Amino acid sequence: MTDFSGMVDALVVYDADKLTKLVNDALAADTPAADILNKGLIAGMDIVGDKMESGDMFIPEVLMAAKAMGACVEILKPLLSDDDSSTAVKVIIGTVKGDLHDIGKNLVSMMMESAGMEVYDLGVDIDPEEFVARIKEKQAQIVCLSALLTTTMPMMAQTVEAIVESGIRDEVKILVGGAPVTQAFADEIGADGFAADAGSASKLAKTLVAA
Repeated sequence: MTDFSGMVDALVVYDADKLTKLVNDALAADTPAADILNKGLIAGMDIVGDKMESGDMFIPEVLMAAKAMGACVEILKPLLSDDDSSTAVKVIIGTVKGDLHDIGKNLVSMMMESAGMEVYDLGVDIDPEEFVARIKEKQAQIVCLSALLTTTMPMMAQTVEAIVESGIRDEVKILVGGAPVTQAFADEIGADGFAADAGSASKLAKTLVAA
């Protein structure tokens, strides 16, 4: 019987060697790669996200857990069918025009990928038109806008406005985040959600898409 709970436990304590062994053992026992991904790896990162949100895990530990998972995902990739990946939620993420900060954005990106989402990271200093173009190109269900400066928060509003004017607002959920951003600001500019940290951002994204 495949030890999915062992994978979850190993991931939460970022024991990369044990996690890799359990994944390889499961594959040797003919466990489907998709089951290993969903019931072992993604389930484990969900707990990591919860622990980050509650303050029981910190960024260095989360990064080590994500690195351990990433190595195992590389083992599984050749064995995952197109059907397994084609249903993934597509996310566009970027820091808005005028803002060059990316640490928070990168962490959100990593947590969303760990949750099984297909993330397209546009980088920093991204203008509204670029967000709109990439949402259309990738047919994304979620767009995440990041800002760390109060002076670039108005650019979030302009980006939301551009998405509305492009006619695709009903097709995409908009999440905003960053140190100065609040739920009240998210409501004010018409975003669908606000997340204070990477763990809650990943969880919120899944909730919004399922709604």
